[in-house]
Amino acid sequence: MSNTSSTSSFSHLDEQNRPAMVDISDKSSTIRVAIAESRVYLPEIIRKEFNGGDINTRKGAVFQTAIIAGIMGAKKTPELIPLCHTLLLDNCSVDIQLVNEEAVIRCTVKTTGKTGVEMEALTGATVAALTVYDMCKAFTHEMIIRQTRLISKTGGKQDVVVE
Repeated sequence: MSNTSSTSSFSHLDEQNRPAMVDISDKSSTIRVAIAESRVYLPEIIRKEFNGGDINTRKGAVFQTAIIAGIMGAKKTPELIPLCHTLLLDNCSVDIQLVNEEAVIRCTVKTTGKTGVEMEALTGATVAALTVYDMCKAFTHEMIIRQTRLISKTGGKQDVVVE
């Protein structure tokens, strides 16, 4: 991108190109939902510990702990990402499934408000992935947090479905 291009597409810059929170005061409240996904590669030494829908370690049940951490992460998003609005979340859920060699983490966040919850869903999925890594690192450090991405968002100016 050249220095002469317009910054109007960057919503978090003011007229002087300084960081700014987006003004949402004129927007209408709508129901907004976002789904994000993180994938964590788990080597065989970890996968062989999978039993009854979870991996049990000395620290506890990995997936159950990661679900709680993901929800907590989503709730803390504006404390972690400077220009995010503080939102009251109507709901946040995290689902973790072992699919082949990966823990597939889906975080769904819902609010009724003036701005979307994509960052909350992405943060929730990411924190859950980091928790899986932390709880399983005693087995091996060969895990890979492969990707975190937005799956869908609805309820704002534009709906997005990536999947």
